[in-house]
Amino acid sequence: MRNAGIPPLHLRVGDLVEVRTEQEIFATLDDQGAVDGLPFMPEMLEYCGKRFRVEKRADKACNTITVMESRRIYDAVHLEGLRCDGSAHGGCQAQCFLYWKEAWLIRVKTGKGNSSQTPTQRILAHSSLPFDRQRLNEFTHHPLSSNDPEVAYRCQATDLLKASEPLPWWNLGQYLRDIWSGNVGITDLVKVALFRIFQKTLRLTAYRAQIQVYNWFQSWRGGTPYPYHWGTLDKTPRETLGLQPGDLVQVKSYEEILATLSTKNRNLGLRFDAEMVPYCGSVRRVRARVERIIDERTGRMITFPRDCLILDGVICRAQYSERRLFCPRSIYPYWREIWLKRAEDVSSSAAKLGVDAPQSDECGAHIQTK
Repeated sequence: MRNAGIPPLHLRVGDLVEVRTEQEIFATLDDQGAVDGLPFMPEMLEYCGKRFRVEKRADKACNTITVMESRRIYDAVHLEGLRCDGSAHGGCQAQCFLYWKEAWLIRVKTGKGNSSQTPTQRILAHSSLPFDRQRLNEFTHHPLSSNDPEVAYRCQATDLLKASEPLPWWNLGQYLRDIWSGNVGITDLVKVALFRIFQKTLRLTAYRAQIQVYNWFQSWRGGTPYPYHWGTLDKTPRETLGLQPGDLVQVKSYEEILATLSTKNRNLGLRFDAEMVPYCGSVRRVRARVERIIDERTGRMITFPRDCLILDGVICRAQYSERRLFCPRSIYPYWREIWLKRAEDVSSSAAKLGVDAPQSDECGAHIQTK
């Protein structure tokens, strides 16, 4: 580990920070271009010297590489709107939330317009590595083997296990940190706890009746229906809408989407997850069409053979994700066009649902390319 003697900033949601200079950040990196196992990536260089607010504290993350669990991360945050554009990683289109170690940031004192920082001389004094942009780019990819010329990419997502440690779901300290940091409100925590208690009661008796009552109550209050239903199809259908970034769409109802899913809740290999259910019926804009992403397990670039889209403001909020509640990664879930329809009344629907209002963001790991 190399933090260049920089003490943690203990940042919270809404804090204003300034990204350190390129030279200062290079001085914090170890011989693998990382701090505490978390690599600094070339896509982050353009933000050096600029100011941003903390959107989420990155105290934990969901494991999308090996087993279903949370992972503990130290002294890291996500900054408002800063996502990887994949320009140094083969054009990966996952648009992952960037991780920022606090060693790479300076706290900006509120109301004074200046920064509270560790002196540059002290940081540079800890550096014994001739780091530069060329070397940083060299760490982004390598051949899979001497006999296989295919490239394997390295990024913050592929190295997540190196930058974290297991975090049991029953560790109550994580939820206290969620509240302290501003990531999660007490109301959200209570709602999730009540839902988990309700799930436990389903194992006792009257499963179907309880689900019906729950869905009736949620419909009455405008809430999310019970999100753990399964499709029934052996062969799933496809629909092509030709949607493009900026197009306004309405997510179909949960019942309509279930009618397109297999018994594994997939449509042509792409999974529809419980975290996507809260968005059913909402009107959104298409953010991007996704054609290729890096497989976090192998580092290989994989290509989607069929339609796959992400929508503005539609993120995994990790409120239904078992064993990894309140993960702040804000991963964009992937959508089939058959789960969407073009919005008919664009102006009124957009105004009513606020699709143009800025919003913060299961995971893209639930993909089969075959």
